[in-house]
Amino acid sequence: MAVDTPGNPFALSTDEIARLEAIREALKDPSPRRIGRLDQWGLADAYETYAESSTYSEVSITMDDGTVLDASLSVPRDLAPGQSLPTVVMPAPLIGIGHRAYLGMIPRLTLGGYAVLAYSQRGLAASKGEIHVAGPLDVTDATTVVNWLSQHDAVDSERIGFFGSSYGAGTSLLAAAQDRRIKAVVGTSAWGDLFTSLYENGTRHLKAFEALVELFGEDRCSEEFRGIIQKIRANTIDDEVREFARVRSPKHHLDAYNDNRTPILLTTAWHETIFSVPGVVDLFTGLTGPKSLLVQVGDHGNGELPGLAGLFSKPTEMAYRWLDHHLGGHAGDGREPRFGVRSEYMHNLLSDLHHADWESYALPQERFHLSDAVAGERDARLVRGEPQADWTRSVKATGQGTEVVVAPKLVQTGLVERMGMPHVYKTAEVDRGLAAIWTTDPLERTMRVQGEPAVRVTVKPEEKEATIVAYLLDCDPATGKAAIITHAPYTLAGEQPGQAATVTFSLQPAHYVLAAGRQLQLVIDTHDDFFADANTTPSAIEITSPQGAESYLDIPLDAQG
Repeated sequence: MAVDTPGNPFALSTDEIARLEAIREALKDPSPRRIGRLDQWGLADAYETYAESSTYSEVSITMDDGTVLDASLSVPRDLAPGQSLPTVVMPAPLIGIGHRAYLGMIPRLTLGGYAVLAYSQRGLAASKGEIHVAGPLDVTDATTVVNWLSQHDAVDSERIGFFGSSYGAGTSLLAAAQDRRIKAVVGTSAWGDLFTSLYENGTRHLKAFEALVELFGEDRCSEEFRGIIQKIRANTIDDEVREFARVRSPKHHLDAYNDNRTPILLTTAWHETIFSVPGVVDLFTGLTGPKSLLVQVGDHGNGELPGLAGLFSKPTEMAYRWLDHHLGGHAGDGREPRFGVRSEYMHNLLSDLHHADWESYALPQERFHLSDAVAGERDARLVRGEPQADWTRSVKATGQGTEVVVAPKLVQTGLVERMGMPHVYKTAEVDRGLAAIWTTDPLERTMRVQGEPAVRVTVKPEEKEATIVAYLLDCDPATGKAAIITHAPYTLAGEQPGQAATVTFSLQPAHYVLAAGRQLQLVIDTHDDFFADANTTPSAIEITSPQGAESYLDIPLDAQG
C-alpha cells in the first residue's frame, strides 16, 4: 500500500514522508548527524532532548497463531528500581507506513512519562498476515500486545491506554470492549457504526468504500473480507454483511464500555465522508462513563493530521490531557480535560463551543414547508407557517448528477475547507431538469444550524427503485453561489413501478453559521458519484406533497448569540 498511490485521498506529501523517515532514522540512531537533519523542520531540539532521556527500538511481536506484527517501543531512560510507567498503545491508521504515522507523537508522550508502543495491525504495512478490518482476530491481537507489554518491567499493567486514528481508532475502541486492562481510549476520526458508514438509508457509500478497499489492497485481505467486498459491490446487503459490520461496530459494545466505565474520547468532522457521524454521535450518547466528543470543521483525519506530525492540533492536545487525567502521565499542558461535546462551527477554526451533552448541544427543530413554485419562478420556496399540499416537482434520472455533490474529492475537499476555503456550488447554474430546489427568503439576521436536520417528502418513481440525494446549502442570493451545510441520500424500493412512498430521513449533523441576508436552500437530485444509486436511466422521479403527508424540512435553527 504505497502512501503516494495516485488518487489516494490519504496520501502524504513528499515532504511529509521525508520528515517522518528523518524522524525514524533519528530515533533509531540519535547521532548529531541524524538529529541535525531534523533542523529543516524545526524539530532538532525536541528530538535531541528526547534522545537524551529515552530509548526507541523497533520490535516484532508474535501473535498466538504465529503472525508477526511490526511495532516500535519507546521508554524513558534511567527509571528508579521498581518504577513502572503508564503506557499508551497506538494501533496504526490505514496508511502504507503503518505505525510510523505516530512518530511525531511518540517523543511528546515519552517525555510525558509514558512507555509507548505503536504497532501495525495484521496485514498492514510491514506486519504479516491478512487484513480482517478490526475483526475478532485483530481484537485478540490487541490483547496479545497488552500481554507482551505487561512482561516489560517498565510497564504498569494497571495504567494502559489506547490511542488510535481512523482504522487505529476502531481497533482501539473494540479492544477496550474486550480487555478490561485498557483504562482509557482516544479514537480520532473514529467510527461508531460500521454498517451505517457503508449503507445509509438503503444507499451504499460506494466511493468511500472503494477508496478504503484500494488502501487495504484486496490481495492482503482475508477470504471473509474479500467476500464482503464482492457482496457490497453487487448490492447484496444480507445478514452476513450486517453481522460482519455489527461485530466491528463499537456502538454494539456499549454494555462493555458502560460496565467498565471506560473513559472514551472521540473525534469526528462535520463533513466526514468516510465514517458515519450519526454513528459516532450514537456511540457517544450511549456511553455512561467519562466521555468527550470533539467535532471539527473538515473531513476524515483533517483535524488530527498536524498533531500526528508532532505539531499542534485540538484532537491530539485533547488526547494528551485525556490520557494524563486517566493514566497519570504529564504529556499535556496540565489542564483538566473537557467532558461532553466540544465543537467548531463552519468555517471558523478558532471557534470552540462546549456543551454538557448532545441533547443540550442540538437546537430545537424549526419546520419549513416545501411549497410549489410561484408562477414565473423556476424554484419553489421553503416557508414557515401552514403545510403546503398538492404540488408536484419532477426530476430526471439520467445517471448524471448536477454540480451539487457531497464533496468533489474525498478528504481533500474537507482539508481545503478546513483551511477556510469551502467549495463553491453555483446553484444558479444547476440544471432544474435534474434537480428540484427550494429556497427560503433572505435571513433577517445571523442564524446558526446546530444539530441534525430532517426531510419528509413523498417520492413517486417511474420504476420500482429510486435514489434521491438531499443537500442543504447556504446560498448567496446576489450571486447564486452556495456552500454545503449537510446532506443525505435515500433509496426506496417499491413493490411496483409508479408507487408513491412518503419517506422521512435525517441529514448528517451540522454546525453552521449563516450571515444575515443569506438563504437556506434545499436541493434534491438523483445522482451523486459518492453513492451507488438505484435509478433506472433514463426515467423520471416525482416529488410530491399530498394532503396529510405534506413535505417539510426540519432544521435545528436559532439566532446566533
